[in-house]
Formats: sequence, C-alpha cells, structure tokens
Amino acid sequence: MAEVTYEIVEHDGGWAYKVDGVFSESFPTHAAALKAAQMAAAEQRVPGETEVIEFEDEKGKWHTETASGSDRPTTTIKDKE
Repeated sequence: MAEVTYEIVEHDGGWAYKVDGVFSESFPTHAAALKAAQMAAAEQRVPGETEVIEFEDEKGKWHTETASGSDRPTTTIKDKE
C-alpha cells in the first residue's frame, strides 16, 4: 500500500505542507498549516468507487483494469514542532 507524507514547513513568508516536493498554499500560522494538512490527509484516506479504467501504454496497446476504490494510501504528518 502507498504511503503519503505531509510535511509541515516554513514557506513563502508563512507555513505550508509539502507532499512529494510540492508545496500547498501558504498559511499565516503553523497551526493553520497543520490543520490543513490533517484535513488533506484525512480526505486522502476516504474510499472512492471501484471503477473499470482503460488506458493506452507507450506502445499504443490498450489495457482494461479494475481500480479498487478501497485501495487508499496510508497518510502521516511530519512536523518538527
């Protein structure tokens, strides 16, 4: 299962959370950034619908797979404070 880490960092004159090197919007306080990261992490774990998906690979071949809506990542929040 995949794991997504939300890291609270100082950014752009305020605070933000960072996931895989990508920053969220800036928040005026550490507490606001932490709350936003907690909400985003919780939403990431919510199951979706199981659906059939189709995609084309780099060789032009089409594939059909079932994407399980319950295959959600685990999430953690990394905060030095």
